[in-house]
Amino acid sequence: MELTTLWFILIAFLFLGYFVLEGFDFGVGMLMPFLGRKSRMNADKRRRATLNTIGPVWDGNEVWLITAGGALFAAFPDWYATLFSGFYIPLLLILLALIFRAVAIEFRGKIDDDQWRARCDAGIIIGSWLPAILWGMVFAAVVSGTPIDENKQITNMWEAFLSPYAILGGITTTMLFLLHGAVFVALKTGGEVRADAIKAAGLLAPATLLVAGGFAVWTQLAYGSTLTWVFTWVAAIGLIVTVVMTARQREGWTFVATFITVAAATALLFGSLFPDVMPSSLNPEWSLTVAEAASSPYTLRVLTWAAAFLAPVVMIYQGWTYWVFRKRITTEQIPPSIGLKMRR
Repeated sequence: MELTTLWFILIAFLFLGYFVLEGFDFGVGMLMPFLGRKSRMNADKRRRATLNTIGPVWDGNEVWLITAGGALFAAFPDWYATLFSGFYIPLLLILLALIFRAVAIEFRGKIDDDQWRARCDAGIIIGSWLPAILWGMVFAAVVSGTPIDENKQITNMWEAFLSPYAILGGITTTMLFLLHGAVFVALKTGGEVRADAIKAAGLLAPATLLVAGGFAVWTQLAYGSTLTWVFTWVAAIGLIVTVVMTARQREGWTFVATFITVAAATALLFGSLFPDVMPSSLNPEWSLTVAEAASSPYTLRVLTWAAAFLAPVVMIYQGWTYWVFRKRITTEQIPPSIGLKMRR
């Protein structure tokens, strides 16, 4: 296999890992106001229990995005430049949302004040919804083709970004992450929070099957290849298993099914791109291909050796983190707030 093809697969794998792991993070953040309602006295404990499900792992999950961005820059500098300059506004919004979300998660417990916590919750919720929607729109827009001219410049990003296909892509990733997050909360909590998460997953699963199924079929028929039929079928089976297992309240198997669905959907998008990385909607000859966008063979060889030694270490460390924090969380285990009093 050529190194350019290998690195295209590795970039796809890094984004796959990011969406699979950070996807349920986003889902948990989006579901916080729904899983943390009830009485005012109990609402904060429910929200803290919900947030604690991702507390030890959310920042580790974001490492996949940083690694994917760095690898994209090093292995495919022209792809990186065209993508980030063309989709500058939505990618900047994603970056700002991730920063606000990270600050809100870290600072929420520092001050014991309802107004402070409400503002942090707003940061977490908005910082989860925006990336969930925008990532789907950006990737769908790239797959469908953007108006790239002969100089490899995107002339009008909005034409592809606001197309019906891209909007459906945004709705699809949002629904998938919501379902993935609801199942993760059900898997990681007990008591009333688990019961509400199972109920939410039961409501989301059929709707996600319809929306994501429609997007997958559209992607396959319009942009797919013979190979991507495999990913389409895997995603479809994963969604069907999700609906069945949700109805049976088997959250362990449901999480495996949503995990596989998100992974297959990401593979479908990247598989539909290859051998292009940025297809042109103006002229197929102006599309940016894997070979054209790649760094020199020497750079790719150095990157391959670095990835071969470092990637297993990171993956083992992250797997160990999930194993250590594998126990369920209930509202009864949430201690009183130890935050500082707000100065007024």
